[in-house]
Amino acid sequence: MLDLKLDRAAAPPKDAATIVLVRDDATGRGGVELFCVERSKQSRFLGGAIVFPGGKLDASDAAAEWAALATDAREPPRPQEVPFTTDAAHLRALAIAASRETLEEAAMLHVAGAKTVTQDELFALRTRLAADPGALRAFLAGAGLRLDLQALHPLARWVTPEAEARRYDARFFVAVAPPGQTGAHDEHETMASFWASPAEVLRRWDAGEVQVAPPTHCTLALLASCRTTDEVLELAAASCLDPICPRLVQVTRGVAGEQADTLALALPGDPEHEVRQPRVAGPSRYVLRGDRWLPEDAPR
Repeated sequence: MLDLKLDRAAAPPKDAATIVLVRDDATGRGGVELFCVERSKQSRFLGGAIVFPGGKLDASDAAAEWAALATDAREPPRPQEVPFTTDAAHLRALAIAASRETLEEAAMLHVAGAKTVTQDELFALRTRLAADPGALRAFLAGAGLRLDLQALHPLARWVTPEAEARRYDARFFVAVAPPGQTGAHDEHETMASFWASPAEVLRRWDAGEVQVAPPTHCTLALLASCRTTDEVLELAAASCLDPICPRLVQVTRGVAGEQADTLALALPGDPEHEVRQPRVAGPSRYVLRGDRWLPEDAPR
């Protein structure tokens, strides 16, 4: 799932963006559900993993035409030690990338305007977008709509470890799913999709039924405490948006009475990370046990 080497020379990370789509539990039992997709097992990065819709920033996401076709992006609610991004134009491009990728991978889209967009229209638009990169802008202009970037709330910033071959500087946004849109995977980059509570996804991960990368696991654990979508947005408003770049370290731990070497991804605040203050709640590291990265606190 990851391609990590302790002695790898760090490659510069590419900008990327992700939307965690949430809705109040459709069964009426309380709590929230998240939209998850399973990446194709042929993907070279996180193949087969359960993730949130998203992908790389494309040059077209910063095109001048978007000025008339998208609202301003929502600014982070408070200053950060390290800026969430460099300027308002870059923030808008990231939010546009997150929206475009979510249309491609989940067939959901936040729009502002008088017209209601149906799920069938989004399926058809996704098909056109695969053949024509300008299809989304043409659709919005023709329908008198704009991307509603105000619906996207900054949640976190995860940077792929320097030890990974493919690196991304991924901004995580959270957004309440648009009414009437239930979404579906694209059967190309993503091979399955589902709505589930954070606790249910974590249960499936605990049981070994699914694979999740540490940023996804951490996000699921954070949102598991939220009872409503309003609480999710409140959590986002209070989140630290400083970059979380795990550091790959070798650790030795006793296993069945013997010493065994394995790898760990230390998060900010871990004794083996250069950033001394935690930037996200929860255990300080993810330790490789078998083929899974398990959350643990550093030994005292």
